[in-house]
Amino acid sequence: MDANAVVLAILDALNAANIPFMLVGSLSSNAYGIPRSTKDADLVLQLGNWALHQIFGKLPPGFVVESQIGFETITSTTRYRIQYAPLPFTIELFELSGDPHDQLRFSSRIATTYLGAKAFLPRPEDVIITKLRWFQTDPRRVKDIEDVRNVIAVQTTQNLDLPYIRHWTDQHQTRELFEKLLAETPKI
Repeated sequence: MDANAVVLAILDALNAANIPFMLVGSLSSNAYGIPRSTKDADLVLQLGNWALHQIFGKLPPGFVVESQIGFETITSTTRYRIQYAPLPFTIELFELSGDPHDQLRFSSRIATTYLGAKAFLPRPEDVIITKLRWFQTDPRRVKDIEDVRNVIAVQTTQNLDLPYIRHWTDQHQTRELFEKLLAETPKI
C-alpha cells in the first residue's frame, strides 16, 4: 500500500460512515496550485453525533490510531493521528472548529473526486486564507507561503474572489502579506 492507497482507505471509511469531511493542507493546495510531495494528509471532519470508531472500524489491517488525542495549536482544534505502520505517512483528522471562517469554508466546500473516491475540497480562496493564517501562527511554516504563491499563480486573479480573500485576510491580520504575495507572484 502506498500513500495514495492510504488516503483512499481513509476516504472510503469516511464515506462509508457518512461523516462530512474536507481535504485540507497540501492535498487542497495541490488541487489548486502546483503539486508538491507531502508526508501527511490532513482532513477536517464535522463529527456531530458521529463517533470516530465508525471510521477506525472500517479501515483495513495495518492502520494504527494514535492513542493520545491531541490539541492542535495551529488550527485550535482536536486532532487525531492515524498511521499506516509500513509507511512514513500520517493521516491527521481535525475536528471542525467553531471559528467563523472555518465554519464558512466547510459549508462552502466543493464536491469532487480524489483518487476515484467521493471527496470535498475548500474553495481555492479558503486555501489561501487558511494557509496565511497558519503561517502567521507559525512563521516556520514556509511551505504554506509557497503553497499560497502556487495557488495564486495557477488560479490567477481573474479566477479568485479577491474581495472575499481581502475580507478574511483583514479579519485575520494577514492582508499585508496577501497583497505582497499577490503582487510578486507571476501568473501561470
